[in-house]
Amino acid sequence: MKKFAFVVAGLCLTASSMVMAAGEQGSGPSPYTECGIGAAIFKETDWAAATSNVTWDLGTTALSSASYSPEMCSPKKVKAAMLIRDNYPQIAEEIARGQGEHLDAALEMFGCNAATQTAAATQVRGEFGRVVSAPSYGAQKQLQKAGQMYQVIQSAAQGRCGA
Repeated sequence: MKKFAFVVAGLCLTASSMVMAAGEQGSGPSPYTECGIGAAIFKETDWAAATSNVTWDLGTTALSSASYSPEMCSPKKVKAAMLIRDNYPQIAEEIARGQGEHLDAALEMFGCNAATQTAAATQVRGEFGRVVSAPSYGAQKQLQKAGQMYQVIQSAAQGRCGA
């Protein structure tokens, strides 16, 4: 069994090296799917990358991989993901209200300024409302919910702030 684990670890490291050499990471929308072990192994399958990252170590490697190997993903995206992960309950409440300092900080990380934040926050509120209404949402772990929140905020920032 030890030999099998060692071989799997070796394959993971080999896959990581191949991904870093290819330089393809960092162009996707989310550190949950483009960073860490999951992205190294499942380059073309976002759901598998995110699942692998969460299963492997609750996503901590994916969220910190920019610090150790910036070619794996965007540090700016990692910082935004960490903000959302660490402040998920507050941001969810602020989205429901339509404003708040944590939501503003997340939008700023994606390039929104004071003039564009209101429109982006309105878009986030509508889209996140649809995400939360999905039947499967309640059964998800907070890290999965944070990943979905990240996607919604990032998408609104791209659409409203030109990020």
